[in-house]
Amino acid sequence: MALYLYRAMDDQGKTLKGLQDAANPVDLELRLKRSGLDLIDSKVDSGKVGWGRNKIKRPELITFFFNLEQLTRASVPLLESLADLRDTMNDPHFREIIANMIEEIEGGNKLSQAMAQHPDAFDKIFVSLTRAGEESGRLPDIFLHITESLKWQDEMASHTKTIMIYPAFVGTIVVAITFFLMIYLVPQLVSFIKSTGQEIPIQTRILLATSAFFVNYWYLLIALPVVLPITVKLIIASSPEMQYKFDNLKLNLWVTGPILRKIILARFANTFAIMYGSGINILDCIANSRDVVNNRAIAKSLEDVTLEIESGKNLTQSFHNTGMFPPLVIRMLKVGEATGSLDKALLNVSYFYDRDVKDSIKKVQVMIEPTMTIILGALLGWVMLSVLSPIYDIIGKVKL
Repeated sequence: MALYLYRAMDDQGKTLKGLQDAANPVDLELRLKRSGLDLIDSKVDSGKVGWGRNKIKRPELITFFFNLEQLTRASVPLLESLADLRDTMNDPHFREIIANMIEEIEGGNKLSQAMAQHPDAFDKIFVSLTRAGEESGRLPDIFLHITESLKWQDEMASHTKTIMIYPAFVGTIVVAITFFLMIYLVPQLVSFIKSTGQEIPIQTRILLATSAFFVNYWYLLIALPVVLPITVKLIIASSPEMQYKFDNLKLNLWVTGPILRKIILARFANTFAIMYGSGINILDCIANSRDVVNNRAIAKSLEDVTLEIESGKNLTQSFHNTGMFPPLVIRMLKVGEATGSLDKALLNVSYFYDRDVKDSIKKVQVMIEPTMTIILGALLGWVMLSVLSPIYDIIGKVKL
């Protein structure tokens, strides 16, 4: 089968573009018909990555798994459930994926096998959980777990964005004011300050030098925020060792490091608990959780845990020996092993860190506002002091 780039029209007359597997153009037209689309034109995909091949967004996945859980719990046949979801999804690319899944299931594959064919929508964890649900006969419960996990991830992502919005906004204002002062206002005062014939104070000389730098090299200052991140990204991507060091650095940065560590550990504990509670063995839980943490330092520690377990050590000892996981995680693992309720113990870890992260973000937000205000006030105060000092010196020398 080939992958086709196509243009098609929906029931409302809207033109849509997308990608679709098909044996030939006739097969492509039939497949699009099933999704409620009329083919306009198509061509075989060259294999180059384009804008249309993005990962499915989290809100779409939440809607998909929530509705699938409700339908399967109501004993609606799987194929009918998927057909209903295919017709109601807003994302054309996701509709194509669901349509392909229906065809694969009709061809004899299981749902987990059909999901595994679309990594841009369903990651390894979703596939593993679904496979476990198929084997245990608990698909509705698995879909509920996945939905709750996705909602939690979406909430955590929202908190992370919230903490960045205010400093980014105020920082932009501070930078804009700085450029205005240094490039426009201060040069207007230079000739006046120099014409006084007085000795220029040190803070004023620093201000004039700073202003001259802004005037002469403004293009470097504008290019720096663009070039610097790209350079750092290229350096990080140059070797696995640099990637590991950068991820480890992120965990140890002041203020943000502890919060990031808690977010990652909460995500790990939540995912591990769901997978273990679904009947997946511990080694597979750890292997799949490495993809969730999205941090090479912690992923390396999880690899070490796997090696320790394979060498005969128990779970708690293996996690403790890495030195990466805090006492709370170790204590809960020990309790979970002793009671046989490892999933519940890890869910407690996730709950604790989730609450702690929210509290930490609120505290940081409270700290950011006065900090940015102090920075802006200090900048304006320095400029005013540097400009007014020579003027006060002249006034002080005037004899009445």
